[in-house]
Amino acid sequence: MAKFLNTSAANYYLEELIKQARERLIIISPFLKFNDRIKELLIDKDRMKIDVRIVYGKSELAPAEINWLRSLEFLRTSFCQNLHAKCYMSEQAAIITSMNLYDFSQVNNNEMGVFIRREEEPELFRETFEEAQRLIRVSDQVRLSAEKVEEPEEQTNGDAADEYDKLTTSKLAKTLGLRTSDLTDRMISAGLLIRDGEQFKLTDKGKSAGGEFKFSKKFGPYFLWPLNFKI
Repeated sequence: MAKFLNTSAANYYLEELIKQARERLIIISPFLKFNDRIKELLIDKDRMKIDVRIVYGKSELAPAEINWLRSLEFLRTSFCQNLHAKCYMSEQAAIITSMNLYDFSQVNNNEMGVFIRREEEPELFRETFEEAQRLIRVSDQVRLSAEKVEEPEEQTNGDAADEYDKLTTSKLAKTLGLRTSDLTDRMISAGLLIRDGEQFKLTDKGKSAGGEFKFSKKFGPYFLWPLNFKI
């Protein structure tokens, strides 16, 4: 039978649902903002090559969230207009709740929900899955922007000296009077970057031109380029 969830139970069962997913994971939540724990769990699912579908309804995603999402190879995002539902599903269980993903671990909020096991409530699970699939079908799969966040200010002493004379892609674009996406396209045309699915990789030519790939847990992946860089 379906299990009632209060705030703390909703947090616990959501974490367990993500951890135990072995085939698929569906996340439906209007607001997307990931704390470190959720990021850690989703990165682990990505390593396991588990298909993760995220449907969200508010388009104001921070650059750091965009870059982090784009770093996950097996995760796909879709935008659904007027989305207000919150549902989290694996192949074996589902949670329908008032809790947005944004509210995960916010134990001061008052949330309610129900936890459904497929083996105990097969019909209810099927109906929930079918509705989740409908939302995926009516939503628009989006290609997240290639905008890069600015260079992190929190650097180790060893990296800082080498990076003072370099700019992130976004800062370099500003100095050239370009949008970051336009500069990225030019770099691809020049053979400095290549597309790898939803990601970008630095080519040998890009490395020779002084480009460097960096990854920050806070800001996600980004590239650094010399101050005097020209295409």
